Amino acid sequence: MKNYENDVTLEEMSYELELATLGMLYYAGVKKERLNDAFDRYIDVIDDVLENSDANGVDEVITVIEYLKKSCPELFKK
Repeated sequence: MKNYENDVTLEEMSYELELATLGMLYYAGVKKERLNDAFDRYIDVIDDVLENSDANGVDEVITVIEYLKKSCPELFKK
């Protein structure tokens, strides 16, 4: 078993974070075949969306998802 404080590489942590984000996007309603597009868009807009936002913690994620639903409806299931 790994001692996560010492043994997890940046690449492994990035991979796990990407998987978690893809799962979050799927459960937010993104079409499975558009997950990579939605992930790229999420990363592209996160800083701009949150720049003037008062959202903190999980509300930051919700704010970005709500933005994506409005600005990129083609990524989401109807």
